Amino acid sequence: MTEAMLSRVADSLYWMSRYLERAEHTARLLTVHLNLALDQSPALAEQHWQRLLASLHITPPEDDPMTEYSITELVIFEQDNDNSIVHCIVSARENARHVREMISSEMWEQLNRLYLRVWNTGIDVIWNAEPYEFLRDVRDSIHLFDGITDSTMNHGEGWDFIQAGRYIERASTIARLLDVHSSLLVVPDIERDDYMEWVGLLKCCTAFEAYCKIYTADLEAKSIVEFLLLNDEFPHTIGFAISRLQVALDSVAEETDRRKAIRANRLVGKLRAALSFDSVEEIMAGGLHVYLADIQDQCMQVHNAIQQTYVSYPIELVLEN
Repeated sequence: MTEAMLSRVADSLYWMSRYLERAEHTARLLTVHLNLALDQSPALAEQHWQRLLASLHITPPEDDPMTEYSITELVIFEQDNDNSIVHCIVSARENARHVREMISSEMWEQLNRLYLRVWNTGIDVIWNAEPYEFLRDVRDSIHLFDGITDSTMNHGEGWDFIQAGRYIERASTIARLLDVHSSLLVVPDIERDDYMEWVGLLKCCTAFEAYCKIYTADLEAKSIVEFLLLNDEFPHTIGFAISRLQVALDSVAEETDRRKAIRANRLVGKLRAALSFDSVEEIMAGGLHVYLADIQDQCMQVHNAIQQTYVSYPIELVLEN
């Protein structure tokens, strides 16, 4: 594959994967928060909605009161919102269209079905019929796409960039989610139902059952942080995502020019080493917010290194080949 083709394909597959991961993550968080809001006072529900929007990097309109209806419409259907579900799926499909010849027909058909499902649906349609089914369809469709990708695509350069996009997005979004909830994990409040808050946080990462199998259902803030941050066996943890990101970038380096990949691989290797050797006690003592902000910053550095190495590389590199 030529340098120019690698650049185009790498960028489109990488962003296709990131957008789909973001849409799945958003659908999961919105489902959890809609369920939590059923048994909450208006004041507590408003706090939860504020945390949801903050964790998704979404700023609500200043002149629009925050209601379940308006927030659901904003998070799912607002096309001017770069992180809405519809915007992410439309963007994923557009990136897939650019590299249609590099993905399987089954992948394209599944992504197209998902696109048509969300594009032809509106807030009133799903609100009157309950939004849970729609959100479940989005999550299931993206899970199916991931399975089809693994089963029908060559596990070469293109597949590795898909893995890189998926796992750097996952690590970033979970770090952001934990950061937004860090005060709940550090400062106890006898007037707050911390147990339900923590259950909700674990369910946002599909991790409640997996957590209980290791730590039992006796939830503790330190154990939740340890699991979601350092565990490298459960798919929706930062430790797992970074380990898979390193594997993907190592594979890309072996298939292309290892010399050009040094910075991206060094950065992700450094982050994985920290997650492997840091203890939760040290992290909590040094400040959970500081640690999570640093992870988000390092993920951005890895992203920039990927872009500089494989997408916006200097023209001199093309002339050398």
